[in-house]
Amino acid sequence: MRGDLAHIGLAGKHFVPHYAVPQPRTVMPGGASLLAEAEVGAEELCTLMEGDSFEVLDVAGNWAWGCLSLEGPVGYVHLDRLEAFA
Repeated sequence: MRGDLAHIGLAGKHFVPHYAVPQPRTVMPGGASLLAEAEVGAEELCTLMEGDSFEVLDVAGNWAWGCLSLEGPVGYVHLDRLEAFA
């Protein structure tokens, strides 16, 4: 959850101006870093494994913000580490 946006599954539990329906994307071969901020060198929260499903809630520039599940963790993944949007 961010101050401006949250997973639709949190509606009724947390109040934010906007809720997003997740757009699941598969992590590409080689895995991906889940980062605290949308910038190279940001704190790595965890490593996503190849084939993991990442729930994209927002895209800005070359970064996707989302989560592994409703329970988290939540962070940013570089778009080149996720399967392309159709």
